[in-house]
Amino acid sequence: MATHSSKHSMRRVVLASALALGAVTASAAPAFAEPVTVPGIGTFDIPGVPAQTIELPVLPGLPPLPAVPAAPGAPALAPIVTAGEKAVQAAASKIGSPYVWGAAGPDSFDCSGLVQWAFKQAGIVLPRTSYDQAAAGVSVSTSALQPGDVVSFYGGSHSGIYAGNGEVIHAATSGTPVKRAPISSMPMDGARRY
Repeated sequence: MATHSSKHSMRRVVLASALALGAVTASAAPAFAEPVTVPGIGTFDIPGVPAQTIELPVLPGLPPLPAVPAAPGAPALAPIVTAGEKAVQAAASKIGSPYVWGAAGPDSFDCSGLVQWAFKQAGIVLPRTSYDQAAAGVSVSTSALQPGDVVSFYGGSHSGIYAGNGEVIHAATSGTPVKRAPISSMPMDGARRY
């Protein structure tokens, strides 16, 4: 009897885990239920979920289950975009905008103003000056840079946003508009992740 009970409990845990991980969704829809088959686990009636066989994520200690194609007409999952990637997109949208010392957008920028403005578009509040931007966040090594990391140059007096592929988007100096440049074109001090 203990074996049957533990198998039943394991099935509940796996199904609950699948629901939590988003492998299965169950809505509080009408009171009709069609069977959902989970290979190696069993068949369950879940209201609002059409009859189907689902794929569960591989859980440690359990063998992988066979893949199941998506339901016809099911929407494609949108890629996850990080706040850093949103900041890169915002900064990239301002390439060509004029450099104005002390400006923080939306039409002109200094270096830290561009960084602060771009992150604000991504929903993150950053300090205003390049020195404060270089001191906040979490330190990131050069080898671990990801798009959206704030890069500090010239002893902390200049900042930009790492755009990937060895490039940074920054508001350089008076007379030079916001641009994308090789990160190696300036002496880098460090990077921070927000």
